[in-house]
Amino acid sequence: MRLDKYLKVTRIIKRRSVAKEIADKDRILINGKTAKSSSKVSIGDELTIRFGNKTMIVSVDDIRDTTKKDEAKDLYSIIEETYK
Repeated sequence: MRLDKYLKVTRIIKRRSVAKEIADKDRILINGKTAKSSSKVSIGDELTIRFGNKTMIVSVDDIRDTTKKDEAKDLYSIIEETYK
């Protein structure tokens, strides 16, 4: 699944266009490598997402094309969340 779609489906980022913009500014890493919005996400990958003053590291647990809001958190596990 594409990175921008995964971030939207999991509701880590609310809009796909925002996810695309963040990824294309080199603020997301997949397994330590810079990722673009079209990068493929697989189960077991580790995503590092840098928001303004927050860095979030999550592990991809499941991939689905659609999900309900209350089931979205089952698709990933938060490994670390830091604030600057």
